[in-house]
Amino acid sequence: MKKLLSVILGTTIASSVFANEAEFAQYVEGLKQEARTKGISEQVISVAFEDVTYKPRAITADRNQPEKKLTLDEYIPRAVPDWKVKQAKELYEKHYDELVKIGEEYGVQPRFIVALWGVESNFGRFTGHYSVIDALSTMAYDGRREEFFRKETMAALTILEQGHISAQEMKGSWAGAMGQCQFMPSSFLSFAADGNGDGKKDIWNTEADVFASAANYLSQSGWQDKYTWGRQVKLPHGFDTSIQGRSEEKGKYLQEWSEMGITRYDGRPLPKLDEDIKAWLIAPDDANGRVYLVYNNYNVLMKWNRSYYFALAVSHLADRIVL
Repeated sequence: MKKLLSVILGTTIASSVFANEAEFAQYVEGLKQEARTKGISEQVISVAFEDVTYKPRAITADRNQPEKKLTLDEYIPRAVPDWKVKQAKELYEKHYDELVKIGEEYGVQPRFIVALWGVESNFGRFTGHYSVIDALSTMAYDGRREEFFRKETMAALTILEQGHISAQEMKGSWAGAMGQCQFMPSSFLSFAADGNGDGKKDIWNTEADVFASAANYLSQSGWQDKYTWGRQVKLPHGFDTSIQGRSEEKGKYLQEWSEMGITRYDGRPLPKLDEDIKAWLIAPDDANGRVYLVYNNYNVLMKWNRSYYFALAVSHLADRIVL
């Protein structure tokens, strides 16, 4: 009976997959037509969609993202282990001259460029093996965020039209995040930069382009290179944590936070700057977990990825690179 049920279920699943593939082929024809209306050449459309394949694993990955929430005390050591810090320092030294040049051009400290590189793709080692056109077409066809993924598909085709990468080499994650800095195609079009002057923006294979693209993203998003990202702090007993948050009205100057009894994590007073700056109090877990005062640069990292944990991982790695 179990064997028969298994056969029946297996047939049902297989039929469903074949049905999806048939409908997917029709859906792709719609994508092609939209691309034509946006000025994408027939040659690019033909090559990009020549072997396009429905990827059910991308849908599964999207729907089965982990729900377990780690605390920062659990997450930070996993995201920024000692071996990653060691590699970050070695790569920082290896590319130092190039990083300094790019950092000065865009107004971004090199350690943050390397930290983003490390957290996003483990310094280019984990960039995803999906065809970006396959992944984006599949996600658009799935329908839950169709408008978003159709736009990203059109952006990916524009990148191919511009000649920065071939369709075969355009690889990324199941969601279409591409290259060593894991840009979505729309972010690529807005922020990718030619770091080595060869006329292409190759965030897959060319480290200078990866560095320049990351720096350009931060720069255009409001980065201030004379400041850091923030720091872990200690609250006085009974502090009202309802005032934490990153909304504009919850920002206060460092001197104000200091007058409220907040200190550095080791108990020393907060820094006194020649020009006082705004900071925001955040407690991503709760008041009993890690608490931080963050500056504008942290808010910029949150534009890159809206996860408090991601931004803190990048920040902690950047700090450890120069320790």
